[in-house]
Amino acid sequence: MKSYSESYKASGVDITAGYRAVELMKSHIARTLTSSALGGVGGFGGLFELDVKGMEKPVLVSGTDGVGTKLKLAFQMNRHDTVGIDCVAMCVNDVIVCGARPLFFLDYIACGKNVPEKIASIVSGVCEGCVQSGAALIGGETAEMPGFYPEDEYDLAGFCVGVVDKEKILDKTKVKSGDALIALPSAGVHSNGFSLIRRIIDGLDLNMPFENTTLGETLLTPTKIYVKDLLPLIEAGLIKSAAHITGGGFFENIPRALPEGLSAKVDKAAVKTPEIFRFLQEKGKIPQRDMFNTFNMGVGMAVTADPEHTGKILSLCPGSYVLGEIVEGGEGVILA
Repeated sequence: MKSYSESYKASGVDITAGYRAVELMKSHIARTLTSSALGGVGGFGGLFELDVKGMEKPVLVSGTDGVGTKLKLAFQMNRHDTVGIDCVAMCVNDVIVCGARPLFFLDYIACGKNVPEKIASIVSGVCEGCVQSGAALIGGETAEMPGFYPEDEYDLAGFCVGVVDKEKILDKTKVKSGDALIALPSAGVHSNGFSLIRRIIDGLDLNMPFENTTLGETLLTPTKIYVKDLLPLIEAGLIKSAAHITGGGFFENIPRALPEGLSAKVDKAAVKTPEIFRFLQEKGKIPQRDMFNTFNMGVGMAVTADPEHTGKILSLCPGSYVLGEIVEGGEGVILA
């Protein structure tokens, strides 16, 4: 007998829609599966066979995050296939700055009404993020919650686990004065600061032309995933620490990659800032310090390294550039 409840459907929860959504997801999920992912999806738990060959002391590293109020723009534009990439990126980028290779990912979608095609579109983005980061999507949950969320809205969060050999964990205590600070460019605004952004753009047409696309599409550009950029640098021992530039911008995140007593002296003239940030600053009349304390300003990841390794890092990471240097004293970040 197939699972079905007319009474539950009358209350606003259609369990058959959930089954339909899972069917629509399966082809996307299949793209992410690795030989270590066991059992497929649909069980009570996701199974993953851990391969630690070549590691003396494997350490598991976990990360969890969501997409935040950037989702409001996705609702406005009825565009749901990119925010899943953001969700994965926000998790795997935090894992990779510890030196860990992402292994698997789980997502959680809570919605007012389960529209299978919409849910499948969201998960297609999650799967694309998993493919970009090498993580297997081994499970997840879609919760239909009528009366809690509006019918046309949802929330999206995720959880990632990675692994690193203990000796290769990035260690900020090794950073010293004179080390180079190197920027890996962002894809745009990424997934932070959208409560401020939505206030700035309130009343604007999201379909207005902006550079080679529209304002809405520019703001929805997914968060860049840095796993494939950083893994070769970590394996080669070229970097000491890394900072994922998320909420709090430069001032909150860069100091997290530095030992006490050192600061990052950032060359403001070197920062390659996309036009969208200048647009937001002008429209919102936002002070420069607040911009650097809210947004990534075009720097999605910053790494520290011995100056002698700078050339090799720049050659391995197209688009990367020297952002500044590490100095004694200060309060964590100095904009010079």
